[in-house]
Amino acid sequence: MLGSARAWLEEWAEEGLEQADAPADARGAGAAHPAPAAAESTRDRAPSAATRASLQAVREELGECTRCGLHAERSQIVFGDGDADADILFVGEGPGQQEDRQGLPFVGRAGELLTQMIEKGLEIPRSSVYICNIVKCRPPGNRTPLPDEVAACSPFLDGQIAAVKPKVIVALGKPAASLLLGRDVPITRIRGTWHEYRGIPLMPTLHPAYVLRQYTPENRKNVWSDLKAALARSRGEA
Repeated sequence: MLGSARAWLEEWAEEGLEQADAPADARGAGAAHPAPAAAESTRDRAPSAATRASLQAVREELGECTRCGLHAERSQIVFGDGDADADILFVGEGPGQQEDRQGLPFVGRAGELLTQMIEKGLEIPRSSVYICNIVKCRPPGNRTPLPDEVAACSPFLDGQIAAVKPKVIVALGKPAASLLLGRDVPITRIRGTWHEYRGIPLMPTLHPAYVLRQYTPENRKNVWSDLKAALARSRGEA
């Protein structure tokens, strides 16, 4: 995994990504990184008490959820993490083993790569975006969530999106993109194309776990292009 992350960053550096040209940075994949000086936040205001309260209300409504069978094997609910007023909201599939243990989304192997993409690629702190999943409990064996599990969690994902009010949503992988677009989608075909979810621009892209499994120059370039487009759109530059 760390070798893939180092290669990812070195290849981005070759394409002109100035702050990703030090392999030593990549050796700390998954560790805490200082926020890049050029980007303290994706918004020119502090997170508001109102949006934090809105997210808390969604979490309280979720409670110790038993609405689907996923609750039976979970260690804890994995709700979401990040800036309550984020410009960019990432939606993944579901918690994995490490997420289930820590109670935070994207902290396992795929999460390490996502953090690198955000901090070393987009040059913004991970803490300045909001990250969540379509289901809040780990599916057994990390399988794809079943339709009834997704349906049970959908109101809470909608609540998170409504509370954060992002300028752009990035759907990580086929399950997230399919849910938000309301139809089964081939992620490799629709990635990189703009859509909308409830009036919010939506960019589907490949899930970091897929990139780790299928680490090719094409996949790396595609995701990099998608994330650059999402950042530019969130800043009103595209």
